[in-house]
Amino acid sequence: MTRRSDSIAVVIPEPGAQLFGDPFFPRILRGISDALAEESMQLILLMPHSRTDEERVERYLGAGHTDGAMLISLHGADPLPAELRRSGIPIVVGGRPPTEGVSYVDVDNRAGAGTAVHHLADNGRRRIATIAGPQDMAAGVDRLLGYHDRLAEAGIGPDHGMVEIADFTLEGGRAAMERLLERHPSLDAVFAASDLMAIGALAALRGAGRSIPDDVAVVGFDDSQLCLTAEPRLSSVRQPIEEMGREMAQLLLQEIRLPDRAPRRVILDTRLVVRGSSSRST
Repeated sequence: MTRRSDSIAVVIPEPGAQLFGDPFFPRILRGISDALAEESMQLILLMPHSRTDEERVERYLGAGHTDGAMLISLHGADPLPAELRRSGIPIVVGGRPPTEGVSYVDVDNRAGAGTAVHHLADNGRRRIATIAGPQDMAAGVDRLLGYHDRLAEAGIGPDHGMVEIADFTLEGGRAAMERLLERHPSLDAVFAASDLMAIGALAALRGAGRSIPDDVAVVGFDDSQLCLTAEPRLSSVRQPIEEMGREMAQLLLQEIRLPDRAPRRVILDTRLVVRGSSSRST
């Protein structure tokens, strides 16, 4: 491989407040940075906020300022992966990409969400709501599918009024929980598709006078450090975020060295970590 720059771009099209406020991003960047450091390569962070910004990113990467790029937190039918691929720039996407023919690393979001709902149903919860992530993101879609999968297995009929869509933020989770309580004050469990949204849900439940987990059990997704500071401590689906970052970096380095290799897909496992927010005995 002939390197041009010994640097790799990480492209995250999210507002700065979300990038630096959500514990997911520092963790995946840490995994990427550690893997690149082992290869003596630099990480360059790019944060486009609009399609115009993305076009500037395309020109920057196309000019050879980096040897490749990792794309994280894509929304909708974002054309950036296809455009970069068409330009011959080696790329790897974090999460299932909106386009075919691109290497990516993801976790089994659908199965992870399913284990959370199974845990709630197995502990006698029957009125299980969910605060789902954005439906223009693969993680949001897959976690909602996992919720529906396990409800059906538990013999609990679908109720669209038990689903609220939010934006992976604390305030989004709080507002979504308030809406769910307005519609279904007797709900007895909620699966939130991120820890930040789960923390927001806990605040809304406390504000409504609900005891956790006696009245309402709560499970999040990520298993971030936030889980250990929540009261009660938050049950959560653990995804190996740092490992995801390392896998992305290693996969991209392989793409750079072997540019004609077929795109690869790496799916990492998740597991449920049960704490006091969903189990009376924890």
